[in-house]
Amino acid sequence: MGSSPTSSMRASMTKESEDSVLDIPTLPPAPWEVPRKRDNVEQQVTEEMLDEVVEVLLHETDTITLLDMPSTSVSEDAEEAEAIEKQNMQYAELCKNRLGNDKYVVRSTQTFNEAPKNKQNQCDQIVTLDEGTMATVWDIYDSFCEKEETPESEVADFPDCAVNSSQERKDEKSSSCITGNNIWENTGSSTVSSLFEKESCRSSLNAEPDLLGITMSESFQHSLLVLERSIVLNLIQPKLAAYRQLPILEDPDSTEKPAAEKQRKECEESSSSPALEPLWSFSCELTRGCNITSMALNKENPDLLAVGYGDFVSFSQKPGFICCWSLKNPAWPERVFHCHSSVMSLDFSAKNSGQLAVGMYDGTVAIYNVTSLNNKACIASSSECSKRHLHPVWQVRCIKQEMNLSGQESVENVVSASTDGRVSKWLLCSNDLDCIDLKKLKRTQNVKKTEETVLSAMTPGLSIDFHPNDSSVYLVGTYEGRIHKCSISDSQHSVGTYKKHICPVNHIEWSPFSPDVFLSCSSDWSIQLWRQDLSSPVLSFTSTQTAVHIVRWSPHWSTVFAAVKGEQLEIWDLNSNILNPIVVHQAKPGVRFTFLLFARGTDCILVGDSDGQVTVYQIKNLCMDEGKQVDSLENIVRSVVSRQI
Repeated sequence: MGSSPTSSMRASMTKESEDSVLDIPTLPPAPWEVPRKRDNVEQQVTEEMLDEVVEVLLHETDTITLLDMPSTSVSEDAEEAEAIEKQNMQYAELCKNRLGNDKYVVRSTQTFNEAPKNKQNQCDQIVTLDEGTMATVWDIYDSFCEKEETPESEVADFPDCAVNSSQERKDEKSSSCITGNNIWENTGSSTVSSLFEKESCRSSLNAEPDLLGITMSESFQHSLLVLERSIVLNLIQPKLAAYRQLPILEDPDSTEKPAAEKQRKECEESSSSPALEPLWSFSCELTRGCNITSMALNKENPDLLAVGYGDFVSFSQKPGFICCWSLKNPAWPERVFHCHSSVMSLDFSAKNSGQLAVGMYDGTVAIYNVTSLNNKACIASSSECSKRHLHPVWQVRCIKQEMNLSGQESVENVVSASTDGRVSKWLLCSNDLDCIDLKKLKRTQNVKKTEETVLSAMTPGLSIDFHPNDSSVYLVGTYEGRIHKCSISDSQHSVGTYKKHICPVNHIEWSPFSPDVFLSCSSDWSIQLWRQDLSSPVLSFTSTQTAVHIVRWSPHWSTVFAAVKGEQLEIWDLNSNILNPIVVHQAKPGVRFTFLLFARGTDCILVGDSDGQVTVYQIKNLCMDEGKQVDSLENIVRSVVSRQI
């Protein structure tokens, strides 16, 4: 079959067009030619153009990534799922091991900031100017003086001085404008003269008011107190360290020779017998020559000591006072409270450590707030009570009763023993004290039935002490030598009576280690050791023919107690000797010991005398057994009782 003329014509035209295209030479664009927008030339489409065959060739261009955020999770069916899961397990194990590792620190990191961009601003030219001034001595002085406003009344009293000072201030301000060498030429004379005149003027104006205000200010008083304490503690530092049972450091500035110091140490080591070493004394001009009647240590702060001063003699009664001493300053008391009568007994409250119960010679019972600085330290008194004591109150005790049936803790009460034969309990009601009689001490000796007053049938109560485990049971020592064991719940009858003393019982005290044992001392020269279930004493101690004023158990050693016998202080140790005291210390000539206390937490004893001094002694070379203190005392009592039976 032959080809059609139309197809042959189309093929020839295609070939010719290809030849024509290949024959056109292609020239590269000139490098200096600037591309410009071509003019759109409209061309008419013909039918032949439509029939032409046009070949179009498509090519894939390169991929341009604008943002790539990798996925945080993958599908479980993905190929890399197993590898990613393994990496996650390794990371979890790494975090677990880092917990508690010292090399692992949790902290934040700082990201990189973007590149800064410089900006420039245009403004007017900044004009600078150098200036200078000078402050003279009188300018500085005037600036401080202007802050202190001078009262008009003082200026009116000294008009000439005020005018001169104002004129001087004007002259000085004008002279401050002088420049160059003139300033240095004038400062030599004008500064000294102006300062001298202004100092004399101001001293005449404000000397007395300023000094009085400064000395009476609270900050100045506190500064003096701290300064005084620092000086005193620096002087008694070695002795205070011995009181605290701390190692004593050698003073590098000490004037004592090494040979003398070595000899002193050898003497102390060679003397193995017990002895009393005086450390210091609480004394000042106010207390010198005053008789000490009682002492009490604060039950919360054992560094605070209350001391009562007064007279025991009725015909020479004078107003007494109370001094509160601190270990920080033995040279002067922290508080001084003046009383209208001699102070006979003291005791601190266990519930309110700032309250002090006071018994006086005229029968008044009062409560003082030792934290008060003004004259209103007495917060309650029995002077207005109709049932107040009419005779001296020889002892007061702050007793906290046991819990009552309702489950509420009862209020702490003050119990007193007086010469009028009553043991009374005092309740605090607003600013007054109300009285409830716990016991009326009746005379047990035979009395002739004659016309006598009511008071003749009563015997004075001189001492009282409550049981350490049962606050409802107490002992009362009477003037006729009897010791009554009483109960708060029964005011008519006594639980028991101990008869051995033939003279007034001056003091009674329960043992802090054995609740069944107590001591008593009397003016019959004897000290008796009792057990509460026996009517007769277990042991009797007599060393001299002198009345025993007070006896105290040691709070550290169960078999050690101390007693005061006029000019003599005795230390007894039942483990060493039951016949004679292990230490006998004599007072100074003309001085009598009147009271004693064992310090808590240390091996020291505090002794008051008739000269107004409270001397602190350290008990040296007192060797005790390592066994239990309770067993030591009970074994001694048990062995003595077994021999008596």
